[in-house]
Amino acid sequence: MPRRIDPAAAGTDADAVPRTLLLEGRRVAVAAPDPGLYVVATPIGNLGDVTLRALKILAGADLIACEDTRVTRRLTAHYGIAAPLVAYHDHNAEKVRPILLERLAQGESLALVSDAGTPLVSDPGFRLVAEAIAQGHAVTAAPGASAAIGALILSGLPSDRFFFEGFLPAKSAARRRRIAALKDVPGTLLFFESPRRLAASLADLVSVLGPRRAAVAREMTKRFEETRRGTLDTLAADYAAMPPPKGEIVIVVAPPGAAEAPDEADVDALLAELLANLSVRDAAAAAAERTGLARKHLYGRALKLAGASGRRR
Repeated sequence: MPRRIDPAAAGTDADAVPRTLLLEGRRVAVAAPDPGLYVVATPIGNLGDVTLRALKILAGADLIACEDTRVTRRLTAHYGIAAPLVAYHDHNAEKVRPILLERLAQGESLALVSDAGTPLVSDPGFRLVAEAIAQGHAVTAAPGASAAIGALILSGLPSDRFFFEGFLPAKSAARRRRIAALKDVPGTLLFFESPRRLAASLADLVSVLGPRRAAVAREMTKRFEETRRGTLDTLAADYAAMPPPKGEIVIVVAPPGAAEAPDEADVDALLAELLANLSVRDAAAAAAERTGLARKHLYGRALKLAGASGRRR
């Protein structure tokens, strides 16, 4: 059982720990960072995605503030980092934040991390950052992985402008009202969602926004990473017909006025062109990348076209 750490005492001289980390099996000494608050991005899945700078900050800090010490301990243990951890989350923030600010005032270096990805994106860290800035403490970002940006990149949707909403309301009526308020945002929309609410949220998105192009990114950087692309109606139907998926999920929705999915005649023409040189499976995959339509839907259309032409599959 991990011992409870008092944030007012953790990392003091009486509780000194070595400032080292493990890199490729070698123990490496690191220097203590300059005093201040360091907002450190951590991996969203694959532990190899952490930056070298982030590791040095975590290993050298007087204290690491994190959402869940059990989650962050997996990262620090993997890299042999012994810096003390303290929980800082929605339920204890009002009590712990003044203690962290006092330690900053004493000239210490504190690292702030979330369970995964970049802190302050859908977590309470922004209040600590805001108060640290207001009190004149140095605040530095060590950027890195972000689930929202990763999903935007994988979606194939416009990335020049985007709006991150975070989690939509849990109840359908409130969710639809919020989606309606976002309907005219002139950028790609990004949402976090839980597996059990994914199908319902997609249904509400299509009911308000119509069949915009969209993508659902899941388990990014992990073994079972998956990105499904298509229109909101096809994605909603797909996820309604299957058990709730596992893992962390980001929904990406194209902006209003973005190029709509091609009509059936254009899709068939594209598939016919691809089938001249590719198998049915490969033609469907290539068409999915070009159109944003679901690969399963395109595979069915390609099968019909191949059968009508007498082509071998």
